[in-house]
Amino acid sequence: MNITLNGESRALDGSVTVEALLADLGLDRSKVAVERNLEIVPKSAYGQTGLEDGDRLEIVHFIGGGSGDDVIDSPLVVAGKSYRSRLLVGTGRYKDFDETARAIKASGAEIVTVAVRRVNITDRSQPMLVDYVSPKDYTYLPNTAGCYTADEAVRTLRLAREAGGWDLVKLEVLGDQKSLYPDMVETLKAAETLVREGFKVMVYCTDDPIMAKRLEEIGCVAIMPLGAPIGSGLGIQNPVNIRLIIEQAKVPVLVDAGVGTASDAAVAMELGCDGVLMNTAIALAKDPIAMAHAMRLAVQGGRLAYLAGRMPKKLYADPSSPLAGLI
Repeated sequence: MNITLNGESRALDGSVTVEALLADLGLDRSKVAVERNLEIVPKSAYGQTGLEDGDRLEIVHFIGGGSGDDVIDSPLVVAGKSYRSRLLVGTGRYKDFDETARAIKASGAEIVTVAVRRVNITDRSQPMLVDYVSPKDYTYLPNTAGCYTADEAVRTLRLAREAGGWDLVKLEVLGDQKSLYPDMVETLKAAETLVREGFKVMVYCTDDPIMAKRLEEIGCVAIMPLGAPIGSGLGIQNPVNIRLIIEQAKVPVLVDAGVGTASDAAVAMELGCDGVLMNTAIALAKDPIAMAHAMRLAVQGGRLAYLAGRMPKKLYADPSSPLAGLI
C-alpha cells in the first residue's frame, strides 16, 4: 500500500491505522495534528482510522513563529554561543525601565549592552535594570561606555565580571568627548590585557581594516567598527572599509554606532555584516517600540538580501519584459 505523507510517497506494509503510523514514526500523538485526504482526524479516532492505498496525509506540529529566517540562515555565533537575532541593543536613554523592556522585546534582541555604574546607596528604593530586563532572559553585555583610558576600561570590566560573572564584554575606549571616536592605541592595550585575563572581548573600533585585523589577532571574539559617530544617526559613512573588514575577518563583524533608521541597519546587513548594535536610534525615536520592531525587520531583511545576492548594477536600462513576440 502506498500513501503520500507530507508531500512524499511512502510504502506501508499491510493495514495500518493513524495511531500505528505515528508510533512507527516515533511521534507523540499529543503533540501533532493529522489531516487525511483534506479532513482532520480527531485524536480520539487515531486508533480506529485505517489508512488506504492512495491516502494523502499531512502531519503537523508547532514551531517557533516569526520571520522564518532560521530556515535559510545560520545563527549568529559569538564566542561559541549561538543567537537567533542579529540585532543587539543598548539599554540607555529611554524614559524609564518599562519602556526599555518593551523596546528590547519588540526588537527581538537576545544580547543587550549594559553600562557599569555605581549603586545608588542613598536611595536603595530606586528601580534597577535587572528588575525589568532579566539576565536570565537576555545575555548581558557589560560595556565600558565613558572610559577614556585602557586602565579605566579594564577596571570597569573586572568589576562587571565580579558583579555578574560575565566574561563576554564590549570594550570601547574613547578618544575625546566631542567625537566619541575610538582611541585605538588605548583600545589595543586594553584588549591585550582583557584577552590575557580570559575575557571574551567584542570590541568597538574605527573602520580601519588594519586595526580590525590587529584586534582579531589579539584574540577579540567580534569586531565592531563604527558606521558613524556614536549617537549621530548618520548611517554607514564608509561602506568600502566596512566591506574590507568583513572580507578579511574570521570572527563576527557587527556595525556599532551611527545607525539612525531602519534603512541604515539594512545597508549594514547587505554589506555582509553579521549583526548590528544600536541604542540611540531606538531610544530617541518618536515611538521607540515601533522603531525597535522596524529595526528587527530591517536587520532580517538586510541579511536575507545579502544571502540572496543582489542583481548587478548597470549603467543603462535593461528591459525586464521579453522583446520576442512584440506586437
